[in-house]
Amino acid sequence: MSEQSSQDQGDVYTHGHHESVLKSHTSRTAENSAAYLIPHLTHGLRVLDVGSGPGTITADFARLVAPGEVLGLDRSPEVVATATAWAATQHLANLSFDTGDVYSLDFPENSFDVVHAHQVLQHLTDPVQALREMRRVAKPGGIVAVRDADFHGMFWYPQLPELDEWMALYQEVSRHNQAEPDAGRRLVHWAQAAGLGEVTPSSANWLYATPRERTWLAEVWAERVTHSALAEQAVAYGLADTATLERIAAGWRAWGAAADGWFVMPNGEIIARV
Repeated sequence: MSEQSSQDQGDVYTHGHHESVLKSHTSRTAENSAAYLIPHLTHGLRVLDVGSGPGTITADFARLVAPGEVLGLDRSPEVVATATAWAATQHLANLSFDTGDVYSLDFPENSFDVVHAHQVLQHLTDPVQALREMRRVAKPGGIVAVRDADFHGMFWYPQLPELDEWMALYQEVSRHNQAEPDAGRRLVHWAQAAGLGEVTPSSANWLYATPRERTWLAEVWAERVTHSALAEQAVAYGLADTATLERIAAGWRAWGAAADGWFVMPNGEIIARV
């Protein structure tokens, strides 16, 4: 989305673009974040990746459908510039990035074989309208594919009170932004409301249970709750103070140090035939 369009719509990106957020986003690949879509990607397809961020998933799509064209869209010009510079190192002639508005995609009807969005709808004030627009630019017989996490569906061990506090705070901040953090369970409902037919639902988890995975996730979230847009919004909205955020960050690091630590992030997925 363009910055102006997102402001007019009322959308606020809860995560922002702090280094800790980008560290998480750049770890994503088609294999670990869009496996449900891979069987549908064949050579020659034209793909639109809405909310493409740093472009790691988008680049995998470009490899899978080459020589078909793949375009990644993001609301942030800075993120698009970073993705474009990184993509140049990948030597993918069929890959490009641009800024765009998910509520008003600058393409004619029936433009793409696949329209994809990963972890996007949970941040929107009107996910149904976004799906309608994604459907509009998809070709007849094409696919609208969406994957979103479900925060209240997440579970972990050990049961640390700081992580319960983190979940409650994240829910409050996201809902203050008029967004839906429990998006995964609502994807079929939203797809039906948008007029999408032949919806195939699925789900998949991100699991963090090895020492390396626990350390990585704990540090990412400890940084996010103290330095990212999430932290800034929590303070600005009067939902937390610096001491609270530091306590939550310490809880994350304590979880990451637990030898028996376990964290599951469930994701809802849909493939909708147009």
